[in-house]
Amino acid sequence: ERDWDNVMTSRGIRNRFKRRSRKQSSNVIDPNLKGEVEVIGLGYIDEMADYMVAADVLVTKAGPGTIAEAAAVGLPVMMTSFLPGQEAGNVEVVLDAGFGEYCRRPERIGETVANWLKSEEVLFSMSRSASKAGHPNAAAEIAVDIGEITQKWIDTNLLANDGTRKSISSSAL
Repeated sequence: ERDWDNVMTSRGIRNRFKRRSRKQSSNVIDPNLKGEVEVIGLGYIDEMADYMVAADVLVTKAGPGTIAEAAAVGLPVMMTSFLPGQEAGNVEVVLDAGFGEYCRRPERIGETVANWLKSEEVLFSMSRSASKAGHPNAAAEIAVDIGEITQKWIDTNLLANDGTRKSISSSAL
């Protein structure tokens, strides 16, 4: 279960969230219509990682960075669109890993997400699948790999040049 209060309070997000939701509540078509799930569109935010940690479900297009971030924090995903060719494979990754679905029809998206939210078992299973697919330390691992490869080439260059480092002059670039 996600600790919404702790995440939002620790980063000062809770007050901004409340202000923003009050401001947007005037956009509600009929305030008397209430469902079992309250959805508040936030627009652009800087604290995406904090919101992902606090969320139960992410509804998004199938962007690679967003999918990777969601998986890294164990967040189930409902994908609503993708760029043909460029993002189509991301849909397959999420479906194959079992941590989300793809749907373009708003009424079906709402029904599916509502059903997920009604079942702690479903959310837990999808969250576990997302965590298995995610690689939260990927950026650090890539940086280490780049450093090791760079060091290998530096060492190879030094050996080939009798221990002296040869550099390219700026005029040669």
